[in-house]
Amino acid sequence: MKISLLTLFPQLLTPWLNEAILGRAVKNGLLEFDVRDIRNATTDKHRMVDDTPYGGGAGMVLKVDVIKNALNALEPGDEVILLTPAGERFTQTLAKELSTKRHIVLLCGRYEGFDARVETLVTRELSLGDFVMMGGEAAALCMIEAVARLVPGVLGDSDSFEQDSFSSGILDYPEFTRPQVWNGLEVPEILRGGNHGAIATWRRREALRRTLERRPDLIHQAGLNAQDSALLLELGVTLEQLIDWNLELPPPPKIKRKRGQ
Repeated sequence: MKISLLTLFPQLLTPWLNEAILGRAVKNGLLEFDVRDIRNATTDKHRMVDDTPYGGGAGMVLKVDVIKNALNALEPGDEVILLTPAGERFTQTLAKELSTKRHIVLLCGRYEGFDARVETLVTRELSLGDFVMMGGEAAALCMIEAVARLVPGVLGDSDSFEQDSFSSGILDYPEFTRPQVWNGLEVPEILRGGNHGAIATWRRREALRRTLERRPDLIHQAGLNAQDSALLLELGVTLEQLIDWNLELPPPPKIKRKRGQ
């Protein structure tokens, strides 16, 4: 997979992309990064990438003709993504989709952003969330981390991401390691018992508990099954709530009959 980045500050990106898991993936031929300085796409002697906004106002706006030249210098990308607070919210689902692409291009803005006509040059506009940053570089790195780890072979073990928060539609279960007791807090006994079936059920219940407590908005859209609904009932969710969330209902409990009945 190839990821191209257009930025005014390539020196902010290259150290991050050359280290740890990303750097190893590059060495193994799984990822390729192409970081370009937008200033190299200018045609005037002052290398002007921005100008004052029409209609007045504070700040400077990145020029559409310069961005067009910068994109022309790249091989075509499957996705050309504008990083902007006005874009679609970036999610794990989008990360999975982008991880299947051959080549994506990320446009990192600065100052007051891009000339609105840049929107005609891209295939998608994405945002990390409802806040504004000083530039698009940090947002680009966040997206790269989320996308690259889903590329086959980058993490080595697919279970490392298949059980992550949001990959299953809900938050992940809590993890523990040694020491067994720390500051009066003990690792749950069930995780030390070796009963893998019981551990799996506990982890699923705790994942649902965390989601209920921290992100209940995820429950109704997570594609939960009847077994999950049964666990939700154990956690205090009512049958009426399950129906409101349009979840699959668990089967009714079997009635034990006495002999002779």
